Amino acid sequence: MPENWSEHVAKTEQLDRIDPWVWRVAIVVVLGSLMSILDTTIVNVALQTLHTELHSPLADIQWVITGYLLALAVVIPISGWASRRFGAKNIYLMSIVLFTAGSALCGLATSADALIIFRVLQGVGGGMIMPVGQMILADAAGPKRMGRVLAVTGVPTLLGPILGPTIGGLLIDSASWRWIFYVNVPIGIVATVLAVRMLPAPNRDANVPRLDVSGLLMLAVGLPALTYGLAEVGATGGFSSAKVIVSILLGVVLIATFIWHALRVPAPLLDLSLFRRSTYASAAGAMFFLGAALFGVMILLPLYFQNVRGESVLDTGLLLAPQGIGMAIVMPIVGRMADRMGGGPLTIFGVIVASLAGIPFGLIGAHTSLVALGFEQAIRGVGIGFAFMPAFIAAFAALERHELPDAAPQLTVLMRVGGSIGTAVLAVVLQRTLASAHHPLTLAAAAGAYGTAFWWGVAIIVAAIVPCIILLRAESKARGVARARADADRDAGSGPAALAEVAA
Repeated sequence: MPENWSEHVAKTEQLDRIDPWVWRVAIVVVLGSLMSILDTTIVNVALQTLHTELHSPLADIQWVITGYLLALAVVIPISGWASRRFGAKNIYLMSIVLFTAGSALCGLATSADALIIFRVLQGVGGGMIMPVGQMILADAAGPKRMGRVLAVTGVPTLLGPILGPTIGGLLIDSASWRWIFYVNVPIGIVATVLAVRMLPAPNRDANVPRLDVSGLLMLAVGLPALTYGLAEVGATGGFSSAKVIVSILLGVVLIATFIWHALRVPAPLLDLSLFRRSTYASAAGAMFFLGAALFGVMILLPLYFQNVRGESVLDTGLLLAPQGIGMAIVMPIVGRMADRMGGGPLTIFGVIVASLAGIPFGLIGAHTSLVALGFEQAIRGVGIGFAFMPAFIAAFAALERHELPDAAPQLTVLMRVGGSIGTAVLAVVLQRTLASAHHPLTLAAAAGAYGTAFWWGVAIIVAAIVPCIILLRAESKARGVARARADADRDAGSGPAALAEVAA
């Protein structure tokens, strides 16, 4: 028995060894992912500059971010189908080319409308870079090595909130806002060349069902319509405007129709039957609110630092770094903790910490200590780090292996949609509060307006506590069922529990 076990361990270690070519694939995937994620955060520090130089109100300029996030949300669901149908390598290359071309066009834009349109094109490419890259990397790594190799793709997620605003500020201060987009062009060219040379040949599946075009059209129109309607509520002063009513009704009807459609067709764009499981559904709900709070607040802080505190764009980028640092500190450990404790307890802990850390921002003043704001950002980053990853882990733990390709894009879509809605709502709240303040506007009044918008951000993240409680209860129930089955298997002297004890 010991000899056989030694041979088994030796074979397992040999199988677990990661070949150099797998790491080369990982480098290509990380490069593309970093380019996409940096561009999600790098624009945040440029909103005030774009508002001034393109002579466009903040409610319109925020669509530079919202349009990009919505484009990501629309194309992510088709990434799995497209990869199987046309080959993952081909789709990855197309995504990088689209993203790079969109970046170049954004840099050439001469109006806010043109910039928003080009940002949508950029988002169409950027939305597929990460999920398709992860599919390629997972296939190259194999199931036994997937966790270690896929952990590498988490690096861009950690670096994005830290490097994005800083790089954006440096480029705007030393060159112009156009270079926050031009910088992607040489990186995109390098990523394309490396992808052509290093990624494995594409595998196509001729038996892939036809794309759910009807579902795609419903989402592609419904999500932007709903988000636009919510944004216009603040811009027009309420729900009385015809374009607000029509947009919101159109969005709600199309999204509801998509849900009805997806639950009845054999090969829907998104497998919504997964939401019948309380663990997955509650984790997804938490992701939605976390995305709304994270991306929404990320547009408020840069504007506060520049408009109220008079900081340069570069200094603003540096002042935003603590939140990313807080996330980076805890992200490496929360995965292991979630394996032991489950995702529910960590997620609700993270949401509570992030909510409490948001309260000082609601009380922000014109002369609040920058050191204190940095510390509070770091604590908020710790809370977000504890909330995001365990929510993902909890959602995946509730599923079968064959369901993961459908589950991962859905969680990402919900987070991006939440982010786009949160960005639109908080930008409009800020603009309306500033407009209603006494003029000439004092620094104290301006800071108060930002404080009001930050309170809305706190309310959004507090709303995540409800799905977190449901998640906690669902996981507890699932563990009870698993223990009962393990006890039954142990009493029978066989089954998975007994085999697990032997293996241990």
